Amino acid sequence: MEAASRVMEITVISGEDLRVNSRKPVKKNAYVVLRTDSKNSEMTRVDTEGGSFSTWNQKLVMNLPAQARFVTVEVHCKGSSGDRVIGTARVPVSDFSGGLTPESYLHFLSYRLRDEKGERNGIVNLSVRMKVPVMAGPPQRMWPETVVGGGWDCSGVVVGVPVRSSYRTVQV
Repeated sequence: MEAASRVMEITVISGEDLRVNSRKPVKKNAYVVLRTDSKNSEMTRVDTEGGSFSTWNQKLVMNLPAQARFVTVEVHCKGSSGDRVIGTARVPVSDFSGGLTPESYLHFLSYRLRDEKGERNGIVNLSVRMKVPVMAGPPQRMWPETVVGGGWDCSGVVVGVPVRSSYRTVQV
């Protein structure tokens, strides 16, 4: 049986200071490939106008295997001599899943891209949200229904608010 996976929404927002060979600015035709493992990848559309400051603003929905520790982000550039990897970033799953934030929290993240030599080669901006499964059926009560005395349902929640009173008695 396969290990359970979760669903995540990644919006690839933009790239900054993208360069070919760490020197020449990208002129056009940049796109992003996201990978959660060797079998699961998604690709953005090609930005034909943005150059070294590309903008995609594209939401991709992917399965995130339970054993995944990183999401790999690769920025590519289409050129006359073929596709070239501009830079890669490994995004730790712990940056957007688990911890003190709710599972459906929208995280805005920026990561430094590194080329094949390990040198800095731009920045990629993302937003990530884990999709929370929707429960089927009617909502469940937190407390079992209780019948007291004349059949009253006492399973509700009562909230008390302290009130300060400045009532004075007047003597006549």
